[in-house]
Amino acid sequence: MRIAEKTGKTVEEAVNAGIAELAVDRDRVKIEILEEPTKKGLFGLFGTRLARVRVSYEDNPGVLAADFITKVCTAISVDAETQVSKNGEHWHVNIKGPELGILIGRRGDTLDALQYLTNLAVAKQMSERVRIVVDVEGYRLRREETLVRLAKRLSEKVKRTGTRIVLEPMNPHERRIIHTSLQDEARISTFSEGDEPNRRVVISLKRG
Repeated sequence: MRIAEKTGKTVEEAVNAGIAELAVDRDRVKIEILEEPTKKGLFGLFGTRLARVRVSYEDNPGVLAADFITKVCTAISVDAETQVSKNGEHWHVNIKGPELGILIGRRGDTLDALQYLTNLAVAKQMSERVRIVVDVEGYRLRREETLVRLAKRLSEKVKRTGTRIVLEPMNPHERRIIHTSLQDEARISTFSEGDEPNRRVVISLKRG
């Protein structure tokens, strides 16, 4: 939250000074009147007390994230639009446009990096921690569905052959999808081995 405390001859003058400092529209701020102005007393014997107000503004994490992503896309000459939504405590920014493969990268590596940087940029301007999920044309959902199908298929192969299977390196989020999709399999066990960024999920039969 950003806050500006200002004084003025009138409440309106103090409010306008606070809005100008925060550089936001009036309808997006909260205004608290801390002191009303007073006029001079008889024959000017008493001094004038200025109006004092507190103007506060809570940045919208989704808007901040979308603005940052738009600047990144502009800098690398990518034509893109952003759509912002909120799901529980998470803010989602979906990027739409033609030829956005450059923002996804190999197995989503570039997209993960963009999401990480977006969260850093938003965190610097917020008074509390928020979680931003960045996606490109629904890539993450499609990737999750692909990983779930892969996990189910490979688990059946492990059941048939009794031989464990080591998957390709994955980031923590994708490994979690594999583990979660197989957690209710009575005969299957999953675990991760190796060091980042080459940490892999292993699918094997449960002992005993």
